[in-house]
Amino acid sequence: MRIGLLGGMFDPIHLGHLRAAEIVRESLALDEVLFVPARVPPHRERPAAGELDRYTMVALGTAGHRTYLPSGLELRREGPSYTVETVAALVDAHPGSEVVLIIGSDNLPMIAEWREPERLLDLCSVAVVERPGAAPAPRGRVPEARLHRVEGTALPIASRDLRERVRAGRSVHHLVPDGVADYIEKRGLYR
Repeated sequence: MRIGLLGGMFDPIHLGHLRAAEIVRESLALDEVLFVPARVPPHRERPAAGELDRYTMVALGTAGHRTYLPSGLELRREGPSYTVETVAALVDAHPGSEVVLIIGSDNLPMIAEWREPERLLDLCSVAVVERPGAAPAPRGRVPEARLHRVEGTALPIASRDLRERVRAGRSVHHLVPDGVADYIEKRGLYR
């Protein structure tokens, strides 16, 4: 079984996340893609929305895709959400499966700064989705055999821009799945 892992704050999940997952799923023939919201991101500020709201938005955003699954793996763990620990837990839970970490090209050069990068790359391969308009990211310390550069057009959407749109009273419909837009509105998130 080939399992894709797309982690992040998902504050909120948007169509750019879903498009990146689909590009990699099709290109690498993944059986499923897990969407894993971070509990405590080690390299960023705390998310604006709480854990339960972000998990719910991921569940709503992935509900229409039979191969997309929300995962609370990092939300159940105390402390910072380190990717290497998440991948190790996934490998333990699915012996014999291949895990493919899905990242945007902007994160590729930073892998060397993540916790235990060598161990991470022993546990999984990395699929890189290039961002629109960006030059291909240098591979850094990721061995060529562990790296998949995936062709396809990612969508130029950023969660921080969506939060700002909501704060300004503007719609995020057509940028996030409908269920997510409705949830943001009903819960009064990002206001």
